[in-house]
Amino acid sequence: MHVVIIGNGISGISTARWVRKLSDHKITVISSESEHFYSRTALMYIYMGHMRYEDTKPYEDHFWAKNRIDLVKGHVDSINYKEQAISLNNGTQIQYDKLVLALGSKSNKFGWPGQDLKGVTGLYNLQDLETIESYSKNLKSAVIVGGGLIGIELAEMLHSRHIEVTMLVREKSFWDAVLPFEESQMITRHILKNGIKLQLETNLQEIVDDGNGMACAVIAKESGEKIDCGLVGLTAGVSPNIGWLKDTGLEINRGIVVNDHLQTSIPNVYAIGDCAELSNPKPGRRGVEAIWYTGRMMGETCAYNICGKEISYDAGIWFNSAKFIDIEYQVYGEVLAKPKEHHKSLYWEHADGDKSVRIVYDDLEKSVVGFNLMGIRFRHEVCEKWLKEKTDIKAVVKDLSLANFDPEFYRTYEVEIAQSFTEQSGISFSNPKRSNLDRVLSFLKA
Repeated sequence: MHVVIIGNGISGISTARWVRKLSDHKITVISSESEHFYSRTALMYIYMGHMRYEDTKPYEDHFWAKNRIDLVKGHVDSINYKEQAISLNNGTQIQYDKLVLALGSKSNKFGWPGQDLKGVTGLYNLQDLETIESYSKNLKSAVIVGGGLIGIELAEMLHSRHIEVTMLVREKSFWDAVLPFEESQMITRHILKNGIKLQLETNLQEIVDDGNGMACAVIAKESGEKIDCGLVGLTAGVSPNIGWLKDTGLEINRGIVVNDHLQTSIPNVYAIGDCAELSNPKPGRRGVEAIWYTGRMMGETCAYNICGKEISYDAGIWFNSAKFIDIEYQVYGEVLAKPKEHHKSLYWEHADGDKSVRIVYDDLEKSVVGFNLMGIRFRHEVCEKWLKEKTDIKAVVKDLSLANFDPEFYRTYEVEIAQSFTEQSGISFSNPKRSNLDRVLSFLKA
């Protein structure tokens, strides 16, 4: 059997690795972006000088030949599903028995005048990084359109080279469609504290042409203000990279529609990662989830199904992590900007204004449903266990030190947090016990 995978991101490569673990099938991975798999989340560190491109590759270059995974650098022009053949732009045709579409995302554009000028870019792939690098020499100022995780990454990158950065964000405070009010306010303060200009409740009207096809400024829609710049970053989200597959017979909605086994509407064709849309997502989850860990899980699930070991995809407990300049962010379970009616939360924020813990619980069952963390890290396994077992909020707060990721190196705040939670809720929380490794291991084994 020949398994062909289009896309060498985390989802595509996870499929390749698991197919090899489970079988002796022939495997070919096609990518027009890069020859080798690399960590997409590390792009910013290449620009900032913390890493080289070769440092972002999780596997040595000889890994692929050793594991009999053929890598093809090329652009797919078309797919003939009837003949089960792929055509590359160099005229090469590749036959497949099973095809995996791991096409990733593309940066959103919303028809803004000037969005295709030189000096306008997203931040998603190596080519975007090369564009940003090429325009950074002698660059004095840049404008970033859109907030969220990609926007703040690009802002930090440019700011690290002392480039003046202005962010246009349509929300009232940073990422307030995702973050609860207090956390959104914290990140808004932190961005301004770090010298990045932030224009809230501001949309882009147009990108100005300097007369030679190069962006030289933007116009803010609400105020009409003209902001001079030599680079415009478009970071208003991403969407599945599937435009070229429309009207080809695949069932497509926002993404390529797949069933619980990640099969598309066409036999022997699978879709995974950012480009896939589950036809039957779990309650509270979206059909398209452009998250690193879900891409990895989809890749493994897809490989099992290709190899005849049929299993359904299970995204598990919602989790995401990121960094807002130097404030680390983690979220587990359901933590909504607009909480459900029966959800209540306990929120503690450090006096410095750069650390916080939010625990969301079901007021009817008193069971914990989510954790939101800023500047403090919790153990993934502990949070997941509490959420899966619908642990009582009082038991969680009592054993909160179990979740502390760095108890031996950092200050701990469990007693302070418990006292704050008691004052907020009227619920008496006993003093949390100090964590130690034996207690954590015993807890996880229970």
